[in-house]
Amino acid sequence: MEAMAQEALVTQPVQIFLIVLAIILFAPILLNKLKIPHIIGMIVAGVVVGPYGFNILDNDSSFAIFGQVGLLYLMFLAGLEIDMYHLRLNLKRGLVFGLLTLVVPLALGVLTSVYILGLDILTSMLLGAMYASHTLLSYPVAARLGITKAPAVLIAIVGTIIAVVGALLVLGATVSVAREGYFNVGEILLLALRLGLWTAAILYAYPRVTRYFFKKYSDKVLQYVFVLVLVFLAATSAQAIGLEGVLGAFLAGLVLNRYVPVASPLMSSIEFVGNALFIPYFLISVGMMINVRLLADADTLGVAAIMLAVALSSKWLPAYIAQKINGFDVLSRNVMFGLTAAHTAVALAVVAVGYKMGMFDERILNSTVMVILVTCALAPIITSASAAKLKVKMMADEGDEVIRHTRVNNTLIPVANPVTAGALVEIALLMRNDRGRHSFYALHVRNDNSAPAKAVSGNSLEAARGMAAAADIKMETLDRYDINIVTGILNAIEERDITEVILGMHRRTTVIDSFFGNKVEQLLRSTNKMVIITRCFIPANTITRILVWVPADAQYETGFSRWVRALARLTRQVGCRIIFCCPDTIQPLVRGVLYTENYGIRCEFRPADGWDDLVMLSGEVLDDDLFVVIGARAQSVSYQAEMTELPAFLQSNFARNNLMMIFPEQFGEAPVLTSFTDPLSSDIGVAPSPLWMRTRARLRRLFPRK
Repeated sequence: MEAMAQEALVTQPVQIFLIVLAIILFAPILLNKLKIPHIIGMIVAGVVVGPYGFNILDNDSSFAIFGQVGLLYLMFLAGLEIDMYHLRLNLKRGLVFGLLTLVVPLALGVLTSVYILGLDILTSMLLGAMYASHTLLSYPVAARLGITKAPAVLIAIVGTIIAVVGALLVLGATVSVAREGYFNVGEILLLALRLGLWTAAILYAYPRVTRYFFKKYSDKVLQYVFVLVLVFLAATSAQAIGLEGVLGAFLAGLVLNRYVPVASPLMSSIEFVGNALFIPYFLISVGMMINVRLLADADTLGVAAIMLAVALSSKWLPAYIAQKINGFDVLSRNVMFGLTAAHTAVALAVVAVGYKMGMFDERILNSTVMVILVTCALAPIITSASAAKLKVKMMADEGDEVIRHTRVNNTLIPVANPVTAGALVEIALLMRNDRGRHSFYALHVRNDNSAPAKAVSGNSLEAARGMAAAADIKMETLDRYDINIVTGILNAIEERDITEVILGMHRRTTVIDSFFGNKVEQLLRSTNKMVIITRCFIPANTITRILVWVPADAQYETGFSRWVRALARLTRQVGCRIIFCCPDTIQPLVRGVLYTENYGIRCEFRPADGWDDLVMLSGEVLDDDLFVVIGARAQSVSYQAEMTELPAFLQSNFARNNLMMIFPEQFGEAPVLTSFTDPLSSDIGVAPSPLWMRTRARLRRLFPRK
C-alpha cells in the first residue's frame, strides 16, 4: 500500500503547480454556489490532496516555503489595509480586548489541563499559550465584504498582536524553566528589551527609506519588490530576536500603510498577487497538515473534544466581555469571535516545541491538529455570516445608501503628453469618490491630423488608461479633434456632464507668458465647473502634509462642499494630515462637511484672515508638503482685489513647491453665459472694481449670511 501511494504521488513541479492553480481557480467557483466561504474550500482541498488524504501531493518544502510566505503576506495585508485614524480611535479598546483574549484562554487552558487532562502546571502553561495564540485566518472575508474599518475588526487586529506576543513570552518562560529548572527573569526581560529596540528601529528606519526610494524610483515593479523586501526583512529580523515572523510582517504593514494608498496601483498589485497566489497557498498548506484519520482514535478524540471546547469558549468569552464593555451589538461580537477563533501556525509551533522537549505526548499533538481543523473551518463561516449583516448595518448608520445613489462625480483629465499623464491620473484616482458613482475620462485634444499628432494622442491616452487599469479603475479615453484645446475641453464637459476638471500646471515658455497660461485662463472664464490645477514634484504617497489656504467668503461659493470633500478624500488616501488656513467663520463649516461625511482624517485649523497670512505661509511650506490654494474667478463671491497678484506671488514664492489650485464650482447647474466679444470667455458683465470688492467684503463680515 505504501508503495502504491508513492507511485500515485505527483512529484513533477509543473504538475504540482497546475494542481494548486486548479484548486485556487475552482474552489471559489464551486463553493460560491453553496454559499460557503472559499477559505474553507482551500483548506478542505489541502486535506484531500495532501498526504493524509488521497496523497496526491506531498507536503514538501515548496508548500512550507509558500505557506509561510502566504501567512506573512496575510499579516502584512492586515496591517496595510488598516485605517490608521480609526485604529488610533479604537486602540485602547483593542488593548483591553487583547489582554482579555490572552488572559482568558491562558487561565482556562491551565485549569482544564491540570484538573481534567491531569497535566503538570508547566505543561499546562505551555498548552495555555497555544489556546491564547490565534491567526487572522478569516481576515480576507472581512476585507472582501468591506468592513475593515469597523471597530470590531480593528479591535480584533490589535487583540491578535497582543495575544501572539503574550503567547510567545509565555512560551519563552516555560521553555526556560523546563531547560534550566527555574524561572529566568533576565531572559524574559532581555526578550522584551529586544522587542522594544526592534520595534523602534523599524519605526525609525522604514519611513525614511521608503520615502527616499519612492521619490527616486517611480517604476511600479521596483516599488512592489521593494515593499516585499521590507516585509520579509522585518519578518526575518523578528525571528532573529526570538519572535514570530508574523509580528514583523504586521508591523511592516502598519509602517508602510502611510505610503501605499488604497486607491493606488501599487496597492492593487499587492492585493492581487497575495489573493491570487500566496494566501491560497498558505490555506492549502494548512489543510495538508490536518490528519482526519485521527478521528478513528477514541482516546485522541476525547482529548480533542476537551481542547476544542476550551479553544472555542476561551475566544468567545473575551468577545462577549468586549461586547458588553464597548456596547457593541451581537454582529460585532461574532465578527471579533470569528477573527480570533482560528488556530494555525503559531499554535502548531507552540505544541511542536513542547512535543520536541517531551512535555506533550502524541495525544496532545494530534488533538492540536484536530483543533486547527475545526477552528479553521468554523472561523470563516462565523465571520462571513456576521460580516455581511454588519456591512449592511454600517451602510444604514452612515447613510451610505443615500450618498451612493445621489452623489455623482464625473472627472475629466486633459492629458497633453504621456510623460505627465500618469501623475495626473494618480492624483485624480486618489481623489476618487468611493461612496458614490465616479466616472473618469482622459481627454487629448488636437487640431492636427498628422501621424505624429495622432501618435502623441494615442500614447498619452494609453498612459492614462494604463495607470487607471493598474489601480483597477475603469477609465474612458477621448481622442478629440477640435479647433483648439479649450473648445475641445468645453465640448467634452457638456457632452459627458463633467463635474470637475483636473489639469497639469502650465509651464511658462516665455517671459511674457502668464502663470496659468492663456488656455487655462480661457477655460476658467468659459466653464462654471470645478477646475483643479496641480503640480507635484514628488509622488503623491510621499506627501507629509497638505496646507490649504482658503480666502474669505469661500463658504458662499456653490462648490464649497465639493472641494472640501475632494481634499478630504485625497488626505484619507495619502494618510497625511491636512491643515486648513482660513477665517474663523469658515472653520465650523469645513468641520461640518468632514464630520458629517465621516472621513476620519487628521485635520487642523489655523486662523488666516487675509493676504498677509498667505504671505506668511510661504515660509512654512516644506518640500514634502502639498500647498493648496482655493482660488476664485473674477465674477465669483469670494473674489478679492488682491487675487490679481496671486499668480505672480505663487510664481515667485512657490516655484519649487508642490502646488495645487482649486477654482470651485460656480452657480450650481446654471448655464454658462458667453460674451459676444470673446466666444471663449464667460465673463458676466465687467469684472468688479477693487474698491467695490473691498467694500463688499467688509459688508459681508459685518452682516454675514445666515
